[in-house]
Amino acid sequence: MNAAGPALIVILVVAVVALIAYASYAAKQKRRQAFMQLASKLGLRYDEDDPFDTVDLPFDLMERGDRRGVENVLSGEVAGLRVRLFDYYYVVYSTDGQGHRTSSTYRFSCAVGEVDAECPHLAVEHEGVLSSLARHLGFHDIEFESEEFNKAFKVHCDDKRFAYAMLDARMMQWLIDEGGVARYEVAGPLALCYTDRVSPEEYENLLEVLRRFKDHVPTVVASLYPRGKEAHA
Repeated sequence: MNAAGPALIVILVVAVVALIAYASYAAKQKRRQAFMQLASKLGLRYDEDDPFDTVDLPFDLMERGDRRGVENVLSGEVAGLRVRLFDYYYVVYSTDGQGHRTSSTYRFSCAVGEVDAECPHLAVEHEGVLSSLARHLGFHDIEFESEEFNKAFKVHCDDKRFAYAMLDARMMQWLIDEGGVARYEVAGPLALCYTDRVSPEEYENLLEVLRRFKDHVPTVVASLYPRGKEAHA
């Protein structure tokens, strides 16, 4: 191989890396523009970076990974509901037997809104293969009267009294009928609805799911767990 061969390879590698970097930058800019348009449409404030320390909210999702971040934040009030919509990601680092470090990034679309109660932490997710296997092996989350619900969802909550009050027959039926891929958490006066990352245009659907979730919170929850402090949506 003549001297020009290695140099040409280096040039091609640099060009490919530059092209990938530009494509990533262009995609980020396009997403930001779409969020700004959505913010204008909904009458919300847009922030490219997170001004609220959202990663400190008391949700399980915000505790995952080795590094976390929030971007493209929409905040304000829509139809009487104070909300915060945002892109969230967390990074998991791992090292192989040779000491090589790799990372995996997981990205989500999130909507946070206020509820009229001071809720113990509760998380509702769809049953997966591993959780179904655990159920068959005798490892159970909280069980409810609806076997259909038990088969479709797994629920984590340290306060069973709250879980049974929150997930009454009407709420369970709505979750079953809603289907979809949304996952839910409540903690204090806040509710979180999230999915794997979607396009900015689909955030309106996520916002509607959050609104419906809030509308199905049983009225008894507010009396059993009265709200005692300001929310942070």
